[in-house]
Amino acid sequence: MTDLTTTDARAAATRIAAFFEALTPDSLTQIDAIYAGNATFKDPFNEVQGLAAISAIYRHMFVALDRPHFVVLERVVDGPQLFLTWEFRFFLRRFDTGTLQTVRGSSHLRLDASGRITMHRDYWDVAEELYEKLPVLGSLMRWLRRRANN
Repeated sequence: MTDLTTTDARAAATRIAAFFEALTPDSLTQIDAIYAGNATFKDPFNEVQGLAAISAIYRHMFVALDRPHFVVLERVVDGPQLFLTWEFRFFLRRFDTGTLQTVRGSSHLRLDASGRITMHRDYWDVAEELYEKLPVLGSLMRWLRRRANN
């Protein structure tokens, strides 16, 4: 258990949300102010531990996508836990390069006594939020969704 006070947890939530909203390749040099050294990160595509591995995921995001950025919509603080809802906005580097893409999701974070993230778990629907937006795969995913709903 952590000794993080409610006031400290709320301040950490503000700092963490601001970090994600202003994330750039250059700001990743400050990742140790946001994540604890042994932090874990899990999303639909990755499960890693440690600052180097977490930073590599974000670095890859900037290589694979054009103008990626997060918009934090809501925050819920409960002791040393933080829940964020967000939109991840970006442009594809291939396919439809002119259309702003948006993935809606949430993050469950656990904080240490200093307000740094020790556990980061992202939740979002890969089929709805990503696969359906890709040219060939998107048509198949939409067809499957319609079939499942009938």
